[in-house]
Amino acid sequence: MMAAADSGKTSALYVDRRLENGDAGGLKKNVDDDGREKRTGSLVTASAHIITAVIGSGVLSLGWAIAQLGWVVGPSVLVAFSVITYFTSTLLADCYRSPGPDNGRRNYTYTDVVRSHLGGLKVTLCGLAQYTNLVGVTVGYTITASISMVAVKKSNCYHKEGHGADCSVSNYPYMMIFAAVQILLSQIPNFHKLSWLSILAAVMSFAYSSIGLALSVARIIGNHMNHHEVKTSITGVTVGVDVTGAEKVWRSFQAIGDIAFAYAYSTVLIEIQDTLRSHPPENKVMKKASLIGVTTTTVFYILCGSMGYAAFGNKAPGNFLTGFGFYEPFWLVDFANVCIAIHLVGAYQVFCQPIFNVVESKCNKKWKDSRFVTVDHEVRIPFLGAYTINMFRLVWRTTYVIVTALIAMIFPFFNDFLGLIGAVSFYPLTVFFPIEMHIAQAKIPKYSFTWIWLKILSWTCLIVSLVAAAGSIQGLASDVKTYKPFKAQ
Repeated sequence: MMAAADSGKTSALYVDRRLENGDAGGLKKNVDDDGREKRTGSLVTASAHIITAVIGSGVLSLGWAIAQLGWVVGPSVLVAFSVITYFTSTLLADCYRSPGPDNGRRNYTYTDVVRSHLGGLKVTLCGLAQYTNLVGVTVGYTITASISMVAVKKSNCYHKEGHGADCSVSNYPYMMIFAAVQILLSQIPNFHKLSWLSILAAVMSFAYSSIGLALSVARIIGNHMNHHEVKTSITGVTVGVDVTGAEKVWRSFQAIGDIAFAYAYSTVLIEIQDTLRSHPPENKVMKKASLIGVTTTTVFYILCGSMGYAAFGNKAPGNFLTGFGFYEPFWLVDFANVCIAIHLVGAYQVFCQPIFNVVESKCNKKWKDSRFVTVDHEVRIPFLGAYTINMFRLVWRTTYVIVTALIAMIFPFFNDFLGLIGAVSFYPLTVFFPIEMHIAQAKIPKYSFTWIWLKILSWTCLIVSLVAAAGSIQGLASDVKTYKPFKAQ
């Protein structure tokens, strides 16, 4: 196996030398303009990656978010964030190559893009914001997936024992199951091999969103037929009836933070774009994929949020599938929660692959003579064919998954902390850096009309992010006070 790996490594070097000499012949067909393996991504796979990254189980909590903001402000905030996210994603897509968007040099990560266009301290700030967000998301997904798996167990318990039964179940075993699955999937070498998983995850996200939407519509019809009045309003929850004045303010801030985080996929946009084939141009395909992804998710967000609010009114639960807004039909609720768990399995990989890539790239450069780090071993798996295993990749990725699972077990309220991470990272990654890089790339004159309105947009989003962060901090403080470790939920 070692010899085979060394032979493959020599062949790769041979291909590179032939390319450098301009004599690649037929082998040139198998590599891109940067000498790397030919990219095969398309509009379909990029759209699937985006939908997988954007639509999370948080879509099922949008009924609660709209309940805090009301019929006017709630959907308006959703639309506003979708427009801002799409606009800045088009700016970021043009920055994949530098100095020009069409024929410039490729940048493989968000940090590389910032380094090429801005440089200096901004590169460090970008890396800090991006990778803190990515680690936070993977920890949060471990928690959220376990909640969905626990919900299946609870659903069957409630169906058998009654809705008032004590059906407490510990999340910890399910966190370990989720981590075990991720250890296996994390051995997928890179983003380029993840298309099938993202497509599966995107299908799952449509499935559970549609089930949540259908159950909400069924509840609305049931409320109407039974003359059961559900209280909703233009301004959302009522001060003095549903909440205090202070709670109304903090909850509104939290709702804005939830919506802002729901659209933040800029952390993986460059990595997704790096999977696309060269023709048609990557930036044009990525813009179309962003439009498809953001439009699709916005339609689902508004439908699920509005129908969820109409079904439950001002008493909308935080998540009406895992929070048991619905108990029956229990089998459909079970299926929806299984879909959530499967979706998060794929979403975890979409967000952790950039972390894997940056660590492995740095280690390969630093220890390029280490066989442990650089050598791939070929293993033949029955019915699946040959597969290459890199020992460093195996150890490092397994360790990462175990650490994120341990953090999730120690701090199960970390999912609420995720809202804070999202609020803090939304502004720099989704708004600030794309706008600043566009200004630098397009050489937009200072104080020109375009420069001024781009800056106004940037500062407005900063204020919104600070407000959302304040709401998240208040919610986190409240969770910490009521947190009881090692108690089954």
